[in-house]
Amino acid sequence: MGKYLSPMDVYKLDKNSEFLGIDTLLLMENAGRGVADFIASELKDKKKIVVICGTGNNGGDGFVSARHLASLGYDVTVVLIGRSTLIRSDIARKNFEILKRMIFSVKLIEIDDSSKISKLEEILSDNVDIVVDAILGVGIKGSARGLALEAIRKVNEAKRRYGFIVVSIDVPSGFNVFEGKSLGEVINADYTVTFHEPKKGFDKERVGKVLVKSIGIPPEAELIVGPGDVTNCLKRRTNWSHKGDFGRVLIIGGSKDYSGAPALAAMAALRTGADLVIVAAPEPISNVIRSFSPNLIVKPLPGEVIDERSLKALESIITNFDVVVLGPGIGLADETLEAAATLARMISERNVPLLIDADGLKAIAKHGIPSGRIIITPHAGEFSILFNEKPPIELEQRGEIVKQKAEKYGITILLKGHVDVISDGHVIRFNTTGNPGMTVGGTGDVLSGITATFMAQCNDLLLAACSGAFVSGYAGDLAFQKRGYELLATDVIEEIPSVLKLLRGG
Repeated sequence: MGKYLSPMDVYKLDKNSEFLGIDTLLLMENAGRGVADFIASELKDKKKIVVICGTGNNGGDGFVSARHLASLGYDVTVVLIGRSTLIRSDIARKNFEILKRMIFSVKLIEIDDSSKISKLEEILSDNVDIVVDAILGVGIKGSARGLALEAIRKVNEAKRRYGFIVVSIDVPSGFNVFEGKSLGEVINADYTVTFHEPKKGFDKERVGKVLVKSIGIPPEAELIVGPGDVTNCLKRRTNWSHKGDFGRVLIIGGSKDYSGAPALAAMAALRTGADLVIVAAPEPISNVIRSFSPNLIVKPLPGEVIDERSLKALESIITNFDVVVLGPGIGLADETLEAAATLARMISERNVPLLIDADGLKAIAKHGIPSGRIIITPHAGEFSILFNEKPPIELEQRGEIVKQKAEKYGITILLKGHVDVISDGHVIRFNTTGNPGMTVGGTGDVLSGITATFMAQCNDLLLAACSGAFVSGYAGDLAFQKRGYELLATDVIEEIPSVLKLLRGG
């Protein structure tokens, strides 16, 4: 069957398709039409159909399928489980309003509380040939409950009594795709018409005969990073959230020549939503870094540069953080590169997620690339230094070489470019946000800070790298709209909240 999609995969594909210009209304239309086409081709001798819909987008798919089935001459009754005022999305509501106007070809019945559930039993007992199940979709957590649970039970009881065929849309209602199994009462489907790919658990649980229908989601929705990736990575905030829940980030960097780099990374991490960011930098520049913003906390390290003395100062605190960024502005002194490489190994051995950038990349190029929960963010020149191989210009070939190196070293690579290439050794992704104005110094440090926060908020390093690249590039695009090619790295930082607000709001 190929791969099996989780609810988060489904959400990502929908949002990324929308980012590519494909209206979700079109996807719903294609889904509902696919179900109607299946019934018309495989069950064409059956004429009386009841479509049972919930108030979510799965119900919206059911509304569309009912419209198409009516247009094909079937006797169609639509039963809405729940109040029509509670239909959640604009696209589902639009399709419900269309059905309300189909007063001659569709019978529309609303069951909005438990006292009316016996009406469903009455409808199902009236020589029904097919029940189309569109009550609950992939988003259910736990088991079905409330009015939806009562409807599922009525359908299963009536199916045993009257023997009609049940066709479920995308998943049998009540099936928990998060867990990949049935946790309570689930519709007993004869057929499940699912979309794009089978869903998690379909290979293990009885869901009837599964038919996979394309609804027009392009391959690029999986290849090109989009809003769905970021919103899957963002940690949800509640009223009971407290300091530390959204990331503790340690940034190790800075030197007498480059005091701004760790400060930019830290400010970017804070603007992305990290709760606590500490910059560990050589003592002579610690006050310079503090002067950039009162929001910055700086831990002075002994000596003029990061060296062996820094290891002792950092060893005891590394595990206090959710993620460490190593490299911004550390410089190229021999003792610094050696210390940075030792730090990288130490952090990896302690299983703390690590992002390596800038001169940190030159350190591991010289002293060895560690494996583990690591993201590296080289540009093409740094990639060549690391792997003694220049990345090709052609994107598919570039993707393959990044994947090969990520697999070989057991790390995640974010190769920066006009199209970023990201791989964990298994999957290749491409990010298209960003613009030539972002060649200005400091934007790589901004990317590191953004990505570090995502690393702290989700366990999936590939997803964190994808999200970091997308948000950094999108913030750069907003900055470019205001500043043109004269944008600064700080302009990109200031646009990060605007990007996240847009993404949270859809």
